Amino acid sequence: MLDIKTTKTTTPKELPDKDDPLKFGTIFTDHMFIMDYEEGKGWHDARIIPYQPISLEPSAMVFHYGQEMFEGLKAYKTEDGRILLFRPHMNAKRTNNTCRRLCIPEIPEEDFVQAIKELVKIDKAWIPTKEGTSLYIRPFIIATDPFLGVRPSHTYKFMIILSPVGPYYPEGLNPVKIWIEDEYVRAVKGGIGEAKAGGNYVASLKAQIKAYEEGYSQVLWLDGVHRKYIEEVGAMNIFFKINNVVVTPKLNGSILPGVTRDSVIKMCNHWGIKVEERLISIDEVYNAHKDGLLEEVFGTGTAAVISPVGHLRWENHIMQVEDGGIGPLSQKLYNTLTGIQLGKIEDVYNWTVEVE
Repeated sequence: MLDIKTTKTTTPKELPDKDDPLKFGTIFTDHMFIMDYEEGKGWHDARIIPYQPISLEPSAMVFHYGQEMFEGLKAYKTEDGRILLFRPHMNAKRTNNTCRRLCIPEIPEEDFVQAIKELVKIDKAWIPTKEGTSLYIRPFIIATDPFLGVRPSHTYKFMIILSPVGPYYPEGLNPVKIWIEDEYVRAVKGGIGEAKAGGNYVASLKAQIKAYEEGYSQVLWLDGVHRKYIEEVGAMNIFFKINNVVVTPKLNGSILPGVTRDSVIKMCNHWGIKVEERLISIDEVYNAHKDGLLEEVFGTGTAAVISPVGHLRWENHIMQVEDGGIGPLSQKLYNTLTGIQLGKIEDVYNWTVEVE
């Protein structure tokens, strides 16, 4: 168990007006968590301090060689005042999977969850309660050695910041438009596509800008070898309901193993809905649409939860999914997931963890 020292702010910020819409990732709470790592000493000096800028040498390795990782999860306040986290141990496991791939020292799972709980508890007044809102939790690790040379750093900082947020997409639960990218690639098997690392996201920006300019919210990536197998959306895993079967790309080393993705698969299995994790080509999706068999498309992720997809664009083909609205399965998944997260529905899966 971590011995976390706490220094509370003497100048607390004004809380957002509960009636004002919250933009995703623009407001940050009063406090942050920091813990340091030094080779030979391990992780140490766990502390919660007022939210503030961090000071690093210009030669810090994170700036030059990109050795960093991050995670994302949320805290929710129930109607009876309890605070719930959703599957935080899954995020802890995924953190260590990423750390192993990027040669970053691992963090004990219980320490990871404890740090989040303590920080959320201190800034619990920042958890919004308006429908569609939550407290977004961003843990991250950066390499801090002041050294210009390609090797793993000997020192690191593990930090956690909090942000009250509204929907990730401005559309909210209204279906989004997705651009299927056929020029650029994001990741390949053997690379870092399955890691939660900033390099994966910067690699997506060029295509993302192109998609925005054409009026699309996100990019759907094809595999980097054959350029035909569907992988994931920039900020979500992707699912297709084709002729009563839910299909999602199988994890292959270049796709992020999403916590919400795993939850949706387990829920569908629990409900008796057939789910296939396999290769799925863009041609298969196009033909299913042409034959009237593409019933629903939706993305899954911590930020968006469930994001229905109303339109897909591939080359010169524009595919409207059914009537362009949210499908019944997407709606049921969203209602059930958010119901569990907010404590409104019985958590039969034992996914939520209370912050006490």
